[in-house]
Formats: sequence, structure tokens, C-alpha cells
Amino acid sequence: MDQPDLLIAGGGLGGVAAALAAARVGRRTLLVGAHAWLGGQLTTQGVPPDEHRWIERMGATASYRALREAIRDHYRHHYPLTDAARRDPLLNPGNAWVSRLSHEPRAAAAVIDALLAPMEASGILTVLRDARVTRVERDGERITGVRILRADGTVLERTPRFVLDATETGDLLPLAGVAYVTGAESRDETGEPHALAGPAEPQSMQSFTIPFALEYRPGDDHTIDRPDGYAHWRDYRPDFWPGPLLSFRQLDPMTMQPLDGRLFDPSMERLQFDAAVGRSNRDGYVLWSYRRILDGRHFSRKVPDVSMVNWPQNDYWLGSIVDVDEATVARHVAEAKSLSLSLLYWLQTEAPRPDGGTGYPGLRLRADVFGTSDGLSIEPYVREGRRIRARTTVREQDLAFEVRGDHGAERYPDSVGIGMYRIDLHPCTGGRSYVDLTTCPFQIPLGALVPESIENLLPAGKNIGTTHITNGAYRLHPIEWNVGEVAALLADRCLARDLTPQALHEDASERGAFQAELVRHGIELEWPRVEAY
Repeated sequence: MDQPDLLIAGGGLGGVAAALAAARVGRRTLLVGAHAWLGGQLTTQGVPPDEHRWIERMGATASYRALREAIRDHYRHHYPLTDAARRDPLLNPGNAWVSRLSHEPRAAAAVIDALLAPMEASGILTVLRDARVTRVERDGERITGVRILRADGTVLERTPRFVLDATETGDLLPLAGVAYVTGAESRDETGEPHALAGPAEPQSMQSFTIPFALEYRPGDDHTIDRPDGYAHWRDYRPDFWPGPLLSFRQLDPMTMQPLDGRLFDPSMERLQFDAAVGRSNRDGYVLWSYRRILDGRHFSRKVPDVSMVNWPQNDYWLGSIVDVDEATVARHVAEAKSLSLSLLYWLQTEAPRPDGGTGYPGLRLRADVFGTSDGLSIEPYVREGRRIRARTTVREQDLAFEVRGDHGAERYPDSVGIGMYRIDLHPCTGGRSYVDLTTCPFQIPLGALVPESIENLLPAGKNIGTTHITNGAYRLHPIEWNVGEVAALLADRCLARDLTPQALHEDASERGAFQAELVRHGIELEWPRVEAY
């Protein structure tokens, strides 16, 4: 490829969706991913999709639903499923109670590669893996050049007509000098009921997590070496936590009361998935089936249960990895890895068992799930990063049920998609505990994707115009995909019509034509009338 029409930085869900959409409409596209796997939170971060209760019927783009079905077909075609599992149209490989489609990261990575392969073969799409954008050149309000560094040290220079930032933390925004926000805003700025009453705290961001996968072999001993930081984490008692962090007692995000969990409980394995994601086990909170990615009962030959450990107990909130120096990032990531390994060691050696004993030494770290040397996720699961200063900023009072009630979420005349999830803020690096709020089914306004001024750079992931509060609802898998897909189609239309995103957004006729185009691509713009979440 010479010079691309679109350069997409970031190989997460938003970047993949953008690449598929751009190639689909014939735009020469360069996708730059930081890892060998593409898929971000679905793959390298090991998080099965967090979605809403209607996801099988509505509330996602057609291409996102195609991704979900392709993952199911991957298991049907390549795994020894039972006849019942193979026939199940809603196959959930892990039967997790937090997700309707819990699965192995490598399965999603393989499916994404297969979806992109025909476009790569045609030459319309080029994918650079293990690469990142290190420099952005700007002339006035336009990006004029991009520098890419590959893992082998090769440096590439490209002059794309449009740039999409689909990185996990909005990395291109500071490189390009684009106005952005981080952390928690002040209530004086946003008017949000749950925003900070005092000054803004730019470094107060949601905790990140280093997931890992386990299987259980009773009678075996797979105890890892005692982690260097184990004594620290075993004794760590957060001020807002109902006891030590390494325990089965945690904090209920909705009630802020202590919640007792357990590792295994066969009597609760088949609970129906509840209307509120992740709430079906509230009375018992079974951790093993919480994010299980393989349920052995689905298979005609012996396949062990595998569970992904992305739990409250290994959320890391002692420091941010955004807008800090590289040494600080490395230190916090190392500490988060120490926390995850310490949780595993605690489970193997000290976790209380129902029989009165302690420890489950048969828990085996499945390093092959990620293929990493330490068995941990390829990259941290990052919930929050930089957010652009956009023409529209979505605020808590636009979608929170306690504010909106039966009136429903704010209706945006420039809607480019829909989504649904609770405002789900995990404990923050500023020391703030959970914020967990019911929301109304909401829309994604085009204005949240349009920067205040720069003309050929668009957000394509979790970096749209939300606040610290509303990022907690807009950060999930189907919404990130929707944003990436729309960003690519917006860039395409701007190039075809010789418009800037700002001009298109301001022109009602152009905006309406673009919305009609989105509908033709299978993107839903409004919700039917449904009950509150």
C-alpha cells in the first residue's frame, strides 16, 4: 500500500470494526495494532463481551452481531460439542453468568483474522501487527503525517487522508495536540449528580485489571511460587472495602454493602441469566462461573472448565497508566501483575473451603490461554483513558434512570447508534469507590465523535465525548464496535463529499443523508419502546 485513505491506530474492537467498514466501502486502509492478536478487550485483555439483555435481538450493529455469530460458528466447526450444544442457537461456550457469549480469547482472535483476511488478500486493507504510532504531524487543523514504529525497529512514514484513534487509551490525542479530558470532572463543570463535588481530578480513573485463566484439577498440586509482593497484597485492606482485598468478601456495587462470594457452588451453576448483566448470582456470587470461558458440559470429549479471573479482587486502583511517564506505567503494570498472581497464590493456599480447610492447590494457571510467559493477559484491561473534547459531551443526566425516569434517555437528532449498560464505575485511582447507576437505553450522538476543531482525526473507541461518569456506560464491547464502525463511515463520507466532520455535523441535510447511509449498513439509530434496564 502506498498512502492510505484511512489510517486506524489501535487493533481493539473499535479499530477492527473501523477497518472492516472502511474496506467494505472501498477505502484503502492501514490498521496499526500493538499486538499480534487483534480484538482488544475481547482478546488481548481477556474480557468476554459485557452486553445488555436484548443483545440477541437488537441494540447492536449488524456487523457486531455477525462477529458474535462467527464466534459461535467457530466452536461449532472446530470443537467436539455435544449435539445439544451444537444445535443451540444461543451457544454460550463458557456459560458465564456475566455474559451470554463467554469464550476463549484465541477464538475471537481467530474469527477476527478470518473476517479481515479477504480484505487483506484483495489489497484494500493492510494490517501491521506489533506496531504503534509514535508521532503525528499536524498543519493547522489537519493531520499531515504519521510515523509508525514496528517491533523490529522499522520506521514507516505515512500521509493518510484521515486518521482514526482506536487505541485503548486515546494515545493519538496528545501526539496530535487534540484537546482531551482525563479522569473525573468537577460537578461544577458537568452538573452531574455523581461527579466530584470538589475540583476535577484528572488522574482519578477507573481501576485496570490484569486477567488470567484457570482450570481446576482436584487432587493435583499446581501451586505457583509465592509472588514477591504477596505479603503486601494479603494484608492490604482498602479503606472502602469490607475486609482484606484478597478474600471472598467484597463490596456490592449497587448497595455498597458487604457481599459474600464463593469459588464453587454447583447448586447455582444453572441460574438463569438475569435482566441486569451480572446480577443473577447476587445472593451467592459464584466466582468460578462469573467469567467462565469454557464449560466442560458442552463437549462430547473431555474438555476442562476454564474460568477467566477478572474479579473485583484483582482490580488495580493504586495508580493510573494514562498521562504519566513510562517508568510509572511500568511500575503500576508490574504491581497489577503482582496483585493478580498474589490472588492466584491466595486461592491455591489460603482461600477458605466449605469443608473447613484452606486453599485449592488444584487450581492450574492456564498460560496457554494468552500464550504469555507469565500466563497473564497480553495487555491490561483498561476501562478508561483519554476522551476528546467533542461537540457533544454525554452527561449522567442524559441517561441515568434516577434523573430521566420514564421519559427515557436523551433523544439525539444526530444519533449514530444505540447502546445499553449500567453506569458501572469500578473503584478509581483517586480512592473513590464504586458508582453503579441504572440507566435508560441510550443513543450515541454523532457530536460525541466530532472533535471541537481538528478536521481529519476521529475517535474510534472509548475515547469519544463522554464524562468520567458516562464512560462507565459507553465503554462496553458493542458500543466500542459501533463507534469504530461509524467513525470509518464518517471519514468515508467526508472524503466523498469533501466535507469536514464539523461541517457535516452542522448541516442537517448532510447529517440526515449520513444517518440514512448508516441504516443501510445495519446500524440501529433508535430504540423501540422497552422497559428500563
